[in-house]
Amino acid sequence: MDSIRQSKVNSLLQKEMAEVMQGHNRALLPGGLITVTGVRISPDLGLAKVYLSLFPAKDKQAVLQLVRDMGHRLRGELGMRVGKQLRIVPELNFYIDDSLDKAEEIDQLLKR
Repeated sequence: MDSIRQSKVNSLLQKEMAEVMQGHNRALLPGGLITVTGVRISPDLGLAKVYLSLFPAKDKQAVLQLVRDMGHRLRGELGMRVGKQLRIVPELNFYIDDSLDKAEEIDQLLKR
């Protein structure tokens, strides 16, 4: 269970990270859409797990690797945006949010 502070920081980071990713969308996924579906921050506010939804992407792992390679630059841009609210900008770990794919798979199984 997250504390109130963690919840507020999660919301702030999700909003700001979405804007940062919007600026790099064309370089990372041309003709596609990258959505930040969630952020989970550790209790010490030092590590953030960023969940991304990629649409339409044939090779999601390749796009995820591009995002991870740009992680240092993305963290820097995030720091410029949240530097006044947070003392330390957390390390960013990126993951693919596959909940929509799983929901679609369950929906297809139920239609049979």
